[in-house]
Amino acid sequence: MSVTFSIAVYFMIWWIVLFAVLPFGRSRSQEETGNVVPGSEASAPDRPRFLRVFVLTTILASLIFGGFYWLRTSGMSLDDIPFLRPPSAR
Repeated sequence: MSVTFSIAVYFMIWWIVLFAVLPFGRSRSQEETGNVVPGSEASAPDRPRFLRVFVLTTILASLIFGGFYWLRTSGMSLDDIPFLRPPSAR
């Protein structure tokens, strides 16, 4: 597996995980806290905590990519999974 391919796959996994992680946690809106900044939407988060989201995303994406890399380099294929073989090949 080339370095370019690995970087591209990690980048795609990271973005998918980011959108899965964004709704985690209790985020109060500016309207709920009573601190609406002029020029922003009242439903915008009061404290978005982006650093926490990016760190959690990076950790989860690294674990998922590690599993992908292991499967890719282990030589395992779909033929190794018994219930996916056609009946004639069993």
